[in-house]
Amino acid sequence: MLRPRKMIFFELSVFKHDIDAVLQYLGRKGAIHFPETETQGDRIKISHISELVERLRSACAYAGIDLKNIDAINEDSVNLPEEGDEASANDICSLIENIKNNKIKVEQNKKQVSDTLNEAKAFSRMNIRFSDLDQLSYLTFRIGRLDLKGQAELRRKMKDRAVIISLDNITEPEENGRILAATSRKGRFTLDSQLKNVSFEPINIPKDFKGIPSEMVAGLEGQLKNIENELTEIENQKKELCIRLEKDFQKLIPSWKMALVIEEIKSRFTTTESTYHFSGWTPAEMAAEVSKDLLELTRDRAAIKIFSPEEVSSIKEGKDKVPVYVKHGAFVNGFKGVVFSYGSPLYGTIDPTPLVAFFFTLLFGIMFGDVGHGFTLFFAGLLINLGIKKLKGFSKFGTPLISIGISSMVFGLLFGSVFTNEELLIGPTRAITAAITGSPMDRIVFIMPLTETGGSITKLLYFFGFTIAIGAIIISIGLIINIVNHCILKKYEEAFFSKTGLAGLALFWYALFIVVHILLGVRFGLYDIAGLFIPIICIFFGPVLWRIISGKKPVLKDGLMTFIMKGFVEVLETVSTYVSNTVSFLRVGAFALSHTVLSFIVFTFSEMLVKSGAIGTVGAVILLIFGNLLIVVLEGMIVAIQVMRLQYYEFFNKFFVETGVEFSPFRFNKNKT
Repeated sequence: MLRPRKMIFFELSVFKHDIDAVLQYLGRKGAIHFPETETQGDRIKISHISELVERLRSACAYAGIDLKNIDAINEDSVNLPEEGDEASANDICSLIENIKNNKIKVEQNKKQVSDTLNEAKAFSRMNIRFSDLDQLSYLTFRIGRLDLKGQAELRRKMKDRAVIISLDNITEPEENGRILAATSRKGRFTLDSQLKNVSFEPINIPKDFKGIPSEMVAGLEGQLKNIENELTEIENQKKELCIRLEKDFQKLIPSWKMALVIEEIKSRFTTTESTYHFSGWTPAEMAAEVSKDLLELTRDRAAIKIFSPEEVSSIKEGKDKVPVYVKHGAFVNGFKGVVFSYGSPLYGTIDPTPLVAFFFTLLFGIMFGDVGHGFTLFFAGLLINLGIKKLKGFSKFGTPLISIGISSMVFGLLFGSVFTNEELLIGPTRAITAAITGSPMDRIVFIMPLTETGGSITKLLYFFGFTIAIGAIIISIGLIINIVNHCILKKYEEAFFSKTGLAGLALFWYALFIVVHILLGVRFGLYDIAGLFIPIICIFFGPVLWRIISGKKPVLKDGLMTFIMKGFVEVLETVSTYVSNTVSFLRVGAFALSHTVLSFIVFTFSEMLVKSGAIGTVGAVILLIFGNLLIVVLEGMIVAIQVMRLQYYEFFNKFFVETGVEFSPFRFNKNKT
């Protein structure tokens, strides 16, 4: 189908208690395209839900649950949050966040104890008086006696600013035991102040005592081991939560994501005290079904109005555009991205996607003709379309790869090449050509201009002439599309008198006619001058002629000199554009020749290596493998780029003077956070 599907404009009014169910249905159906409007709703609620979704996703990731599996949940199995789901979500997040914060705190404590232990071990081996360590180390030590109650109070007040180590095993709250307190030099004043508050009794270390007390090292090692056990326990809690909470995350995250999307959509609607009013575009073929479903869903409490595009004031005034909805089979749809990455056609005009699919496949096959290389692309596309998980990200390339692979295999059969080998198909080709023409040939189409391969410069020139002819057809179709589109849009001046209109098409066709006549030896006649100058005059005087026909005044809107200058520029640009556009298709033949030459080089060198002996045979195999791989990957990419370029600059720019809006229905986005 070369025309986009017919669209209709919906206006709906529903009660507020029905809006969530209505949007849930529309989001799953993918049937309505909402116009872009400014947000005017409850941003506080949206922000609240967004923060909750982010907390849930963060907690889920920390618990070790794969978010990809949750995001991949089918939206048809997701329901909006129920009463109590927000409290459940907050409880789960708080549980995970407490474990996370606890782990961070314990890890910080571990680092501090570990640093202190390393420092203590270093000085325990040094012959330095203990009283001098305070001057040499970044640590400050205090050793003394303190009861259990005071130790707990000291730990509470110092928190992570000091390490408190019990050097004695005491159990009674009032019983004094030896402790060692270590802090950084920066924190020594705070430590001394807190020690006074808890009745700390310093122990006098003998003046000549050297090194670090052994109890301190042992105490630090014991504390470090306890911390590591605590971290192990936290990890075990995480694993347990991962198993216990996975189903909760699978329910809550998609549910609240759906709620977020619905709230964001609702924020763009007009509201009254009890209703929501909104509008959008839907394909005409879906309108009856959507209307029926909405009335059933709301128990006939919805008001639905339907308008054709011509009845919508914003469309009539040119403020908005009708979204374009195209529907094709698998082959054509695979090339939709080529068209819509350039621009969407205007509503009601011709959809070029089927033509692009055909021309892209044809041109690629000509430039990449090899049965083996084509089969590689075909097989890659087949693997993608089989739904292999690792290739899921390339799904949109599956059908195009199959198409260009088949095209390359067909032209490879005509060129007689299989993985650069130009001898494998000689037998079958001779049999086929003998049966059809009565004269056996080594290959059906000769590109290489070598006499020993059956080629010649003349045959190569014929091949280049063939690519020019394809280019002329593509350019002509682009011009015809432009003429038809402008007639549909009732822009008749551009349709008939512009360089891409009927006058430009007539000039292009007659110029081609003259070139063919000259090649056939026919003399240039007076009628040829008329055939060229009539369309040139129409292009030159086009604006004036149209203003006369349409009755617009003044006839020379911008003055005589401006009109003459514009006319000359338009004619020169028309001639140069058509010459360059046509010659540009020589690249098709040039790349086909380069592909053949590169294949010939790889195959010839591999043959030479085979003749050099056993080692040469191994080298030939390696050369064939890497040579073909290089051709498929590198040249395949280059050819694809060249085909895209020809589509964009020699085809699309003939009729894509204004782009439309692609139909983008409201759907729930799984990856929205």
